[in-house]
Amino acid sequence: MTYTAILRITTLLLAGMLWTSAAPQPRLENISVTTLEQKLSSIDRELGKLARYSLRSGYGSVGYRSRFYDNADNTEWIQIDLGKEYPIDQIALVPVIWRENKTGFRADSFPREFQILAGNQGDTEGKIIASFVDKAEDNELPRTGPVVLDIPHVSASWVRIEATKLSPRAWDGKFELQLAEVFIFNGEENVALHQPVETSSHGWGEFSARRTEFMVDGFVPYLMNAASGEQSIAMVSGAGALDDQPSLVIDLGEILPLNRIHLHSVDVDDTIPQSVPPDYGIPRVLLVEGASKPDFSDAVDLIEIARLTPYDAGPIIMHRFPEKECRYVRLKALKPYIDRAGTKVCSRIGFAEVELFSNGKNVAKGKPVEASFDFDYQTRKLSAVTDGNNLYGSILPVREWLTELARRQELENDRPVIAAELANRYARQRTNLRWLGWLATVLAATILMIVLWERNYRMKQIASIKERLAADLHDELGADLHTIGLLSDLAEDSGDDPHQRAVLHQRIRNVTEQTGNAVRHCTDMLSTKGISTDLRTDMERASRRIMSKLSHIISMEGEEHLARLKPRTRNDLFLFFKECLVNISRHSGATEFATHLKADAKSIHLSVSDNGRGLSGRRENGVPGSLKRRASLMGAKVSAETSQGGGTCINLVLHTKKWLRRS
Repeated sequence: MTYTAILRITTLLLAGMLWTSAAPQPRLENISVTTLEQKLSSIDRELGKLARYSLRSGYGSVGYRSRFYDNADNTEWIQIDLGKEYPIDQIALVPVIWRENKTGFRADSFPREFQILAGNQGDTEGKIIASFVDKAEDNELPRTGPVVLDIPHVSASWVRIEATKLSPRAWDGKFELQLAEVFIFNGEENVALHQPVETSSHGWGEFSARRTEFMVDGFVPYLMNAASGEQSIAMVSGAGALDDQPSLVIDLGEILPLNRIHLHSVDVDDTIPQSVPPDYGIPRVLLVEGASKPDFSDAVDLIEIARLTPYDAGPIIMHRFPEKECRYVRLKALKPYIDRAGTKVCSRIGFAEVELFSNGKNVAKGKPVEASFDFDYQTRKLSAVTDGNNLYGSILPVREWLTELARRQELENDRPVIAAELANRYARQRTNLRWLGWLATVLAATILMIVLWERNYRMKQIASIKERLAADLHDELGADLHTIGLLSDLAEDSGDDPHQRAVLHQRIRNVTEQTGNAVRHCTDMLSTKGISTDLRTDMERASRRIMSKLSHIISMEGEEHLARLKPRTRNDLFLFFKECLVNISRHSGATEFATHLKADAKSIHLSVSDNGRGLSGRRENGVPGSLKRRASLMGAKVSAETSQGGGTCINLVLHTKKWLRRS
C-alpha cells in the first residue's frame, strides 16, 4: 500500500466518523449550533427586558374553583357580563398558583383546552373568538404566567370561557377548573373589572378565598416587578389618633376626565415571613373625591372603597367609576388603618403609588402631592405616591405587564429546550474533538511510521541498487574481461594465420564495445540492447566466448515460460549463468561442462555441472560468494553438489510467480 493510499483511507475514515456524528436529527437538531447560540442569546436579552415573576405571600383571594371530576373530559364554563357592548382586543387568563413541594410553583387546574365565545345581549350562543391548547405533558402544568390572547375586531357585551379539557388539581388529582383572574381589555381598559360573573358550577363555600367574584376583582398572584426603573419606598403616614381621617391631595395640573384608580399597597412582601399584614396602611373605608377648585368647594365623590374582608386588599387595588372631570383628587381615610403592631395603637395611611386614569393613561404620574399628616420615617417620602415606581422599579400599565409575563412564560419554556439541545451539541462536539484528537494522534503516528518506513525502504532500495550495481559490474565486466583475456590468448596461439588473428581481434573488439555498453547501462540492464533478449542464444554465445576451449552442452525445457520472465529477472538469470562459466573457467580445471535449464509455471531450475576438481577445498557449502549474491538479488536458492563426473554441480531454484509478466 502506497503512502498516498494510506493517507486517503485515513482521511475517508475521519470524514465518515464526522458525517455520522453530524447526521441531521429532527426538530432543533436541524438548526446549526451558531443559530442555536444566537437564539439562546436573543432569548436571554429579551428576558432581561421583561417583567419578572415575583409571587405574593400572605393571604388574600385566590380566585375561582369549579366542581371536580374523575377525568379530564368534562366541560366547565365562566361567563362575564360586561354591562354594555365594548370592542375587545385582548383577553388574559391568570392561573391559580400552587406551591409544589418538589418542583416549586406551578399552575393548579388551569384548563388544558378551552375556547372563548363572545356575544351581545339577546345572543345566547355567541361565536368562538379564540381557542387554546396546552402542550404540557399529562399531570404536569409548569405554567406560572398568564395566557394572553389577542382578539381581532370583536365587539361584545358578554364573554364566555368554556374549558373542554380539564387538568388535575395538585393535592388529590381530581379534575376541575381554576382561574385566579380574567382580564378583558378594550385598549388599556379592563372592562371585566368587578363585573357580574356566572359559572356552570362552584366548588367552594360562600365565604372562602375561592369565589366567583374573585375572578374579576383585579387581584393577581404576582407583585409588579418590572425590568426597568428605580426602587421607590412606599409612603406611610406617621402615627395618628384613632379618630383621625388622614388624607392626600393630588394636583393633576388641569381638568381631566377620570374613570379609574389603582392603589398600590405598601410593600410588605419583601421579607419571609411578612412582618406586617398585607393590608398595612390601606384604610378600611377610603373616599376618593374630585374637584376643580383646590379648596374642594365643588367636590364630587368619585368612588368609595370599603374593605369588608381581608380578601378586599391586594398588591394593586383596581376600581372603575363613572367618568367625571376634575383637576384635584383627594383620598380621605374615612376609617383609617389601625396599626396594632407598634408600641401603641394608632391610625396610619400608606400607598406605594396612586394611579389616576384618563383615557387609559395614568395622569397622576409625577404630579405634586399634599398630605394632612406627618411622617415617622425619613426614608418614606410623599413624592413616592406619584413617582411611577414601586419597590422593584417602574410601574407598568396592567396590559403591558401581563403581556410581558406571558412572553416570559413562552421564553422560559423555550430556553431549557434550546439550552439542553446546545448542551447535547457541545457534548457531541467534545466527543468529536476527543475522537479528532485521537485520530489526529493516530494519523500523525501513521504518517511518521510511513515516513520512517518509506525512508527505510528507500535506504534499502538504495542499498539494493548499490548491491545490484556491484553485482552487475562484477558479473558482467568480470565475464567480459575474462572473455577478452581468453580471446587474447587465442590470438597469441594463432601463430601466423592472419585470418584467424583478424577474427579474434574482431571478437575482442566486439566484446570491448559490449563491455562499454554494459558499463554505461549497468544501472538499467534493460536499456542495453542485445543483452538477454533471447536466453538460449545469449547463453550459447556466452559459452562460446568464455569457454571456447571446453566442450559443452546446453539443454532447455519450457522456453515458453522463460519468455514470460520479466527482463530484469531474465537478465539476472543470464548473469548468474555467466558467473558460473567464469568460475568454471578460472577455478575448476574442467575440460567440459553441461547446462540444463528447466522452466514451468511455478519455478525455474538451472544446473551447471563440470568435470573439474570438485568441491574439495572450496568455501562453505561450495557456493562462491558471487553466486550467492546474484541468487539473493533474484530471491532464488542456490546450492552446490558433486557432479556425476566428479566435478561440481551448481543448482539454482527460482520460484517464478512474482517474476512473470502479465499475459
